[in-house]
Amino acid sequence: MVKEMAALGFSHIELSHGVRITLVPGILKALEEGIVKISSTHNFCPLPTGVTQAAPNLFEPSAADPREHDQWVRQTKRSLDFAAQVKARVLVLHLGSVRFFWSNPANKLHAYVDGHPGISLGDDKKYCALRDKALVKILRRMPAYWERVKGSLEEIRAYAVEKGVALGLENREKLEELPIDADFPELLNGLGVPNTAGYWHDTGHANLKEGMAIINHREQLTANADKLLGFHLHDVSHDGQDHQPIGSGRIDFKMVSSFWKPHHLLVLELSPRLNVADVRTSKQRIDSLLTERFGPLPTK
Repeated sequence: MVKEMAALGFSHIELSHGVRITLVPGILKALEEGIVKISSTHNFCPLPTGVTQAAPNLFEPSAADPREHDQWVRQTKRSLDFAAQVKARVLVLHLGSVRFFWSNPANKLHAYVDGHPGISLGDDKKYCALRDKALVKILRRMPAYWERVKGSLEEIRAYAVEKGVALGLENREKLEELPIDADFPELLNGLGVPNTAGYWHDTGHANLKEGMAIINHREQLTANADKLLGFHLHDVSHDGQDHQPIGSGRIDFKMVSSFWKPHHLLVLELSPRLNVADVRTSKQRIDSLLTERFGPLPTK
């Protein structure tokens, strides 16, 4: 697996939340042989024993159940151990969600979108009314979940500092997932110890929310630019499918690249259904944007 990625021209890779425990010996061997380096890992990595499919939300820091909370803390610390072992700079985290016992208010919103293809959602009065009503319900229910998220982060931050791994707090694509996008600056500015956590920007998630008239992509980046650690880069097709090849969809990567800085980590997060040519083309397009922004890239 690692050799295949290196053969595509990548010197660094992210280890995702789909890495099974059985893959770890081979990954460690590849690192010992100097085939690649690890830029970042994604919680939970490796997957908990017995879990064989990607499960970044298997346990949530927002959970009210103390057993789930304890598992989130334990498995996140385990992921930090592994991140330190492979010398990753950042562990990317999901921060849970607001849960609804009966009906998630976002469901009506998605049903309306599915039933009205091709409309400009931001100009549709009925859609905007549904959106605002859903957001009010989520915000009304959110405080207890949000407090648990902040408490959970405090439980692991000292451990992350000890391991020398920064926490990358990722923007999410679902309405009920945390943080609510507007809450990132307050969360990041409220972290007592600097440089222990930062903002991780997923281009596809931001575009999906922009398409639903929830956020403005550029404004989201601007609001968190000074706390940015890195990016998950993937495009979104015109029918709303994310993890697509760079340049094939509706995301303005020229705009996104204007926020890049030399210390940022850039990770191509592409669908496993894409072919090798799509991966190569995506890398070439990102390399071109990097050259345009920073000058010629180093050969190694």
